[in-house]
Amino acid sequence: MAAAHPLDRPVWSMLTGRQAHLAEGDDRAVRIDRGYGVFGAAADTGADAQAALAALVPGDGEIWIVEDAPWPVPPGTREVKRAILAQMVAEGAPPEPRAGEPAIIRLGETDAAEMAALADHAKPGPWGPKTHRYGPFFGIRENDRLLAMAGQRILVNGMAEVSGVSTWEDCRGRGYARTLIGHVMREMIARGERPFLHSYADNAGAIALYESLGFRIRREVHVLVIAK
Repeated sequence: MAAAHPLDRPVWSMLTGRQAHLAEGDDRAVRIDRGYGVFGAAADTGADAQAALAALVPGDGEIWIVEDAPWPVPPGTREVKRAILAQMVAEGAPPEPRAGEPAIIRLGETDAAEMAALADHAKPGPWGPKTHRYGPFFGIRENDRLLAMAGQRILVNGMAEVSGVSTWEDCRGRGYARTLIGHVMREMIARGERPFLHSYADNAGAIALYESLGFRIRREVHVLVIAK
């Protein structure tokens, strides 16, 4: 079930490509290392691949499937939820830093607990104990408090996903998300990678922000969350 473009099947592309080192499974189905998150994918919708994907669902957890079309529920699992995402790709040059923007720092292992707490509060998407290791994450601190962060997640050939964009509720409205996304975009482009991201299709406010930063909707993709 080959995709015409790696972003048509982003999870399959990441776990059989640049991030195969994070994958569990085989050529029928894969899931990401459970410390990193909950994403999984099957080679196709055939019975063998679907059974292999079902076998990767933990007894006490979920797998999130992201595909270019609605995916059938594998036998032996149940549907938890479905959603539609707007998949957006950056066009043109990244935004330049604005005058007066706060200082941006690179986050690391010593920041992991604060990053997890912020992600639990802001709900930017699935977050596990190793999610901060996907790649560079950056943050804004004030008085030793992590106020906001953003980083990367899915990597495919020539492209990198902006992800984990999070701000504490009492710190919103200050432009931190814009500042951090712009910084992450510039880092990616400097590496020769084109930024992309995903947003829930009904989140008009987030989509408007991303469009103001140069992202354009490429297509809709479908999320299916399954459990035992």
